[in-house]
Amino acid sequence: MRDDESAGTATRAQALAWRLGRHGLVPPGGSTAEDVVGGLVALPAQSDVDLAVRTRQAAPAEGEVAAALADGRLIRTFTFRGSVHVMTPDDAAVHLAVRGSGRQWELRSWREYYGLEPQDWPAFRATVREVLDDGPLTHDELVAALTARPAYRHLGPAVEGGAWALLKALAWQGDLCLGPTRDRRTTLQALAHVPGWPGIPDLDDAGPRAVEAYVRAYGPTTPDGLQYWLGNGLSAGRRLARWTADVGDRLTTVQVGGRDALVLREDVDDLLAAEPTDAVRLLPGYDQWVLGPGTADRDVVPPAWRTAATRGTPLVVVGGVVVGTWAERDGDLTVRWAHEGPAARRALDDGVDRLAVGLGRPLRVTVEAG
Repeated sequence: MRDDESAGTATRAQALAWRLGRHGLVPPGGSTAEDVVGGLVALPAQSDVDLAVRTRQAAPAEGEVAAALADGRLIRTFTFRGSVHVMTPDDAAVHLAVRGSGRQWELRSWREYYGLEPQDWPAFRATVREVLDDGPLTHDELVAALTARPAYRHLGPAVEGGAWALLKALAWQGDLCLGPTRDRRTTLQALAHVPGWPGIPDLDDAGPRAVEAYVRAYGPTTPDGLQYWLGNGLSAGRRLARWTADVGDRLTTVQVGGRDALVLREDVDDLLAAEPTDAVRLLPGYDQWVLGPGTADRDVVPPAWRTAATRGTPLVVVGGVVVGTWAERDGDLTVRWAHEGPAARRALDDGVDRLAVGLGRPLRVTVEAG
């Protein structure tokens, strides 16, 4: 196929319907928590991770996310935009390789602020791993153990009081991740202690894998979508174009709403056969359905709803497009949207049923004009 030849044409509604199926939203899937998270690449920890997973499962199990985190099938670490995400160990390894490729800790500003030169980092990292070898520590406990060492006493003012930047750089290099909560405080644990941790792969391997993972989860997408996810999100920089070219034999172009978009060749037939849907889903705030393509993607988040999406308001989507918001307290659910008619109400009732399954309790619904 020539570079200027499209593999086919799909409507925006088809593309969103296909992605809804890929995300386990319509219809819900039967997969495990790690399958759900892996299919999305990452879930932001600021979201209701349990609800985000359960919404995508036909028969969710109580405490499944917590169990997967406890036994290492899932981990929490600092990745996209420096925030915490829940990921599978394999996906975390790939994306941490990309995140760490910018080597921010070697910037002059970092060297001056932390008093660590590039040649100091191997010993510093080894010390951190040694300190964490006996088990998870809170931020303050780790800082105290490090600054008790004469070589790192000078770090005190820069890392005490809850400062996380230096510890994030250790996460990016695969030395630590977030551990179990202890007395309502976050702990840090050695990644080497996570049973499924594969280690940081070579960047030339990780970069193309990250591109392919994004297109698989959020295709059809554009180069702008890849730039948002890997360029802006992980500071991939100029490497992104090369990584995209490296997987070019597995990608093709389709026309979606008059625009060229990238999709995996293996997914083209399913995409072009997808039927648009009016299914309703009620998603938690900061759900990966909107954060994956980004709240600036108007196909998913119309401008009128971008502020709500950016602020983490729970959202109502119809056919994958944000059309309203919802709030729930003690079983009382208030839905704000502008849709009317029996068909819209039946679709909403189905969406409410899915939310009730996710929350694990019945809901009393009030609908207000959005």
